[in-house]
Amino acid sequence: MAAINQTPRHATRVQDAQERINNFKEVSLGFDDETMHEEALRCLNCKTAPCVKGCPVNINIPGFIAKLVENDKDGALDVISQSSLLPAICGRVCPQEKQCENNCVRKLKLGGSVAIGALERYVGDYGLQKGTADIKMPEKKGKKVAVVGSGPSGLACAADCAKAGCQVTIFEAFHKPGGVLIYGIPEFRLPKKNVVEKEIDKLRALGVEIKLNMVVGKTITFAELEEEYDAIFIGSGAGLPMFMNIPGEDLNGVSSANEFLTRSNLMGAYNPEAITPIYCGKAVAVIGAGNVAMDAARTAKRIGKGEVYIIYRRSREEMPARKEEIEHAEEEGIKFVLLTNPVEMIGENGRVSGLKCVKMELGEPDASGRRRPVAIEGSEFVLPVDQVIVSLGTSPNPMIKNSCKDIEFSPKGTILVDENTNRTSVDNIYAGGDAVTGAATVILAMGAGRKAAKAIIEQLGLN
Repeated sequence: MAAINQTPRHATRVQDAQERINNFKEVSLGFDDETMHEEALRCLNCKTAPCVKGCPVNINIPGFIAKLVENDKDGALDVISQSSLLPAICGRVCPQEKQCENNCVRKLKLGGSVAIGALERYVGDYGLQKGTADIKMPEKKGKKVAVVGSGPSGLACAADCAKAGCQVTIFEAFHKPGGVLIYGIPEFRLPKKNVVEKEIDKLRALGVEIKLNMVVGKTITFAELEEEYDAIFIGSGAGLPMFMNIPGEDLNGVSSANEFLTRSNLMGAYNPEAITPIYCGKAVAVIGAGNVAMDAARTAKRIGKGEVYIIYRRSREEMPARKEEIEHAEEEGIKFVLLTNPVEMIGENGRVSGLKCVKMELGEPDASGRRRPVAIEGSEFVLPVDQVIVSLGTSPNPMIKNSCKDIEFSPKGTILVDENTNRTSVDNIYAGGDAVTGAATVILAMGAGRKAAKAIIEQLGLN
């Protein structure tokens, strides 16, 4: 029996913290060729492949890593492409530590999990360098599919349907395709022109048509789509922000993280020379501790150059953001005010000037299994800030619900679907991603898009 490679997990290169807070260039720089190969050699190529079970789109992880061991980049790209059209994106933003890498048998005693996400990114970036010349447009078989929304679920569904021979048209409300990949994730985590746009070019190479500035339910109705298309997939995301409903939320200087990031990313407002500049205070409080909160806080640090605080009512252990994002935020000088809950936004002359908070302590576990935060009597204090960004999650925009009365929705406004096919209560309409689950991850949305595509292909008799 061959000896097990005892090499510990290799860290990826990152831009220096003091440099990166002054620019929007990508923070994580990925693996170079040598480190990639050394990390690929750590894979044990397990017969049961527990890592694959943790991947929502079931990438053959040992298969593509085995190709990297042989320095066969084209082979590795071919393996990944069978399951995912967006490896350069997923390698950057997916929570691998909670999915594929969490199942790696090396995790606890053998130097840490294989850096699957970094290896996927390496292969994805190689694919972007190759471009679309090798992509062959499938023969069209006379079936038409409409995809509402060009986020991760819509892109995944469109790709699989196009590969099966469908004529696919994506309807996107914004002036750029990509959904949350474009408007929700900062440039320093996910470059738009060099990564997202190039990944989307692959769909165009497959013959997918993308119609921009098309608000389904307003610009075009569902009735019109049903008349023209054989099947419809709804991947409209969850873009309606949630607020705390506390006094002062209507003050100037208070916004949702969704609005702040959309203006910064989609409208380029992070650029000082942009025609749509964005206001950023000298003391910014971000309420919440998920990935979106980290994105908003780190963006505010770069634009405003002042103090930025993360306000979270639980402890560090309960923070839902990725460990990497938390660590990067700390390195960049973001201050964490934990076990703290805002109760009022204080203003002067119509603008926010402070955030009144109360200190918390953790009590018994609630329904989520996390210990419930309980206010400490008499612990109120005011944090002086001139901007507040609320990052408490999002829910689906009610426009779909209001414009397609035949589809059944949950009380929370999410679309109800069959768990095996992602079909809605209307036979030829499917849905997936955040519009179904509420705000979740890119890779889970892609998995839902692929599941729906499989069902659509079967329904149209193209399998």
